Amino acid sequence: MSEVSPAAAPAAYNRDNPFLARLVENRMLSRPGSGKETRHMVVDLGDSGLTYKPGDSLGIYGLNRDCEVDEIIERLGATGEEPVTPMRATAAVPLRQALTRDCALAGPTKKTVEIFAGKVSDPAQKAQLEALLAPEAKPQLEDFLYNRAFVDFLAEYPSAKFEPQEFVAMLRRLVPRLYSIASSQRVYPGEVHLTVAVVRYETNGRERVGVCTSYLADRVPEGERVPVFVSHSHFGPPADLAADCIMVGPGTGIAPFRAFVQDRLVLGATGRNWVFFGEQHAALDYLYQDEWEDYVAKQQVQRLDLAWSRDQAQKIYVQDRMRANAAELWAWLEKGAYFYVCGDAKRMAKDVDAALHEIIATQGGLGEEGAVAYVKQMKKDKRYQRDVY
Repeated sequence: MSEVSPAAAPAAYNRDNPFLARLVENRMLSRPGSGKETRHMVVDLGDSGLTYKPGDSLGIYGLNRDCEVDEIIERLGATGEEPVTPMRATAAVPLRQALTRDCALAGPTKKTVEIFAGKVSDPAQKAQLEALLAPEAKPQLEDFLYNRAFVDFLAEYPSAKFEPQEFVAMLRRLVPRLYSIASSQRVYPGEVHLTVAVVRYETNGRERVGVCTSYLADRVPEGERVPVFVSHSHFGPPADLAADCIMVGPGTGIAPFRAFVQDRLVLGATGRNWVFFGEQHAALDYLYQDEWEDYVAKQQVQRLDLAWSRDQAQKIYVQDRMRANAAELWAWLEKGAYFYVCGDAKRMAKDVDAALHEIIATQGGLGEEGAVAYVKQMKKDKRYQRDVY
């Protein structure tokens, strides 16, 4: 990203023209021995004029790793200086720059297999790829693609030869990643706090990483600048400061609720705060433990229910804690409490939603249909909000 002029109007900083903000803190939240690598990061907004509210996200443009870019360039037989035009770009840039900054190097599709099948000159390689494209091979194709990035195709099918532009034309744009903001700007006027789970795993014998999480964790020294913008959201605490808040945020889903509580305290909210948090191990994964326990001690968070899925034989999740406190949760809802969920959309959010419906159906005596109608009205009244991903 090119340097942004300090004279630019604050409104000019957005997704298309990000602000180069300094990363001023990067510390581990999870403890040694944890199966997770979760970090607290602080970004200095400087003189950007950027504003945010609880529930908003910070967009960050990451860069691909040099080792992966170098291998692709080598396997293409290129120098890295060749001019290429990435998807949706208006001008050519050097191949190395495109692969580092502009192109997504993961996520090959069926189309990728089709292109390579048409390019390979080795008969065995061609037969293997064509077999994957057969209608009955759909499960095998999905597994094959899941375990590979574009560099794997070049490594496994060296008889397929590409000009740099041909290869780049297969790649989608590298898009910014959005992270829920974990701070209130009323408390930290010039900063944005983030709760970042660093993604590292292995497939097909290769180490893989999350593009942006590894960029922030490994490749941005404290004090260096990263391109950022604020992504505004309809997700946020109630405007009514007397309203109660029930916040369900396992893992990094706790981030916006740290911001909610900070903001409500500064504003003098009289409504109660109930936080559900869950992770694997209490001793290793209790994110912001000191802060939450201090809030509870001061009666600023009235209820804190914790779920540790790996600390006992039977896994316990946030939805289990909801059910264990069903009567009180229903009482809060009947008094007008707002209900919030943040985190994993695939399983957690669905399980929490099912538990919520069940609690309303049984504690309220409404039955399944009545619970559906009750939740529908909550959503209409903005009393049930989700930030799931």
